[in-house]
Amino acid sequence: MPTHHETRKLPYTAQQMYDLVADVGRYPEFLPWCSAARVRETHPIDGGTVMEADLVISFKVFRERFASRVTLWPDDMKIDTEYLDGPFKHMISKWAFRDLDGKGCEVEFFVDFEFRNRILQKAAGVFFNEAMQRIVRAFERRATQLYG
Repeated sequence: MPTHHETRKLPYTAQQMYDLVADVGRYPEFLPWCSAARVRETHPIDGGTVMEADLVISFKVFRERFASRVTLWPDDMKIDTEYLDGPFKHMISKWAFRDLDGKGCEVEFFVDFEFRNRILQKAAGVFFNEAMQRIVRAFERRATQLYG
């Protein structure tokens, strides 16, 4: 089960980065391998909002849709994602955003997943860390486009 954990300091506010990550419907505009995104529904919960979303991931001949539940915690500046349906055995991700004294913010990202298909899982293991770093950098570039 590959996991990736990364903490980055960025020259944007925690709110700006939270808003960028929470805008799931715009992921195809900047996220590698994300060819489509659709927010199916949103509903409020105590202290936050839950959205159910579908993403289509395309990489060479591999094209899969997966559904996830994204829980937005605006007061805590956190976003939790859990897998609902698709090619994974399991998948969770967590984002946390914190303003730093002075300027900028700290962004913490964690993901843990496992594909159902052993061949896909083995292939993912080969390029997993590089892929996760590309995804995090794509969010950073998007922040520069929007806020920099």
